[in-house]
Amino acid sequence: MNNKPRFAVIGAGHGGLAMAGHLGLMGFDVKLYNRTPERLWGVIATGGIQIESDFGLKGFGKVLLATTNMQEAIEDVDIIMVVVPATAHKFIAAQMAEHLKDGQIVVLNPGRTFGALEFKQTLLEKNCKADVIIAETQTFIYASRAMGPGQARIFRIKNSIPIASIRAHLIPEVLKKLRIAYPQFVPGDNIFKTSLDNIGAVFHPTICVLNAGWIEDDSEFQFYVQGVTPSVAKVLEAVDAERVKVAESLGIRAITAREWLYLAYSAAGENLYDAMLANPGYRGILAPTRLNMRYLTEDVPTSLVPIASIGKKFGVETPTINSIIKLACILNQTDYWASGRTVENLNIANLSLRELRLLAIGERL
Repeated sequence: MNNKPRFAVIGAGHGGLAMAGHLGLMGFDVKLYNRTPERLWGVIATGGIQIESDFGLKGFGKVLLATTNMQEAIEDVDIIMVVVPATAHKFIAAQMAEHLKDGQIVVLNPGRTFGALEFKQTLLEKNCKADVIIAETQTFIYASRAMGPGQARIFRIKNSIPIASIRAHLIPEVLKKLRIAYPQFVPGDNIFKTSLDNIGAVFHPTICVLNAGWIEDDSEFQFYVQGVTPSVAKVLEAVDAERVKVAESLGIRAITAREWLYLAYSAAGENLYDAMLANPGYRGILAPTRLNMRYLTEDVPTSLVPIASIGKKFGVETPTINSIIKLACILNQTDYWASGRTVENLNIANLSLRELRLLAIGERL
């Protein structure tokens, strides 16, 4: 197919390896970038990534180039899939700024909360002149894990992934190219909608905090299946309700975590606990073995902090979210408020609701 887009995948972690390998397996030209070379050695040695799954997806995905050179990675590609922790978005944007070309599409997988906004602002700070589309997904399309050098296991591919771009009228253009590889992507209304439909903000930090003792123990357990009890699910529901109220303060109807489980995984239940247990995609995913990992180091400063910060700006109380942030700061001895995406750090503290709504559709960028 002459219209097949060429991809670059930025990041060779659990998600990046799965995405690059699957794209190669589907027959797309794909290049893979990682900041450090160690994660690329297996890919370079074999020329690709071996994909395994529990649902029949299996094979070797060819990778055209695995490199630590950003210019090489994104040169002559149509779509740049950024698959790194959200705390690295600013770094990646700074590295990419001078090498981007007109017409390229950059997709943050996912943006967490206000990722596309932070990425675009960083490009502007670095005086990037290229006319590119900056987009973000509401969640990551794969549930996956790296199994070794150049090997990844995909537990599940989500059914429906909303995506939005800084200039909302360009969402159809993004979808037209991206759906050639991923028909699962659907239009998200705007970047504030995808940002505030961030379900990782609900699940990851809270489950970690409430299972801190078990995580630091030597025994293994399944993060979502065993780590979520009826009581833990009640706290998740409280965090979720606060997130939905913050979205309402911006005039946005955010989906609930239970609705998201049905849309992404076809998992249903009378309450959040039942819906999570009904999701086969969560089975087999082990809990982290330490607390200084991305479910706290990423999801607190780039997900919970911006939700609480925008809530404070518009008078929405977020006591449960604030408690989880506070406990995470204590557990990891880190001030996530200082490093996180607050309205002050995003330079939106003085914007009115009207100005923020215009920002969401790109009229101020």
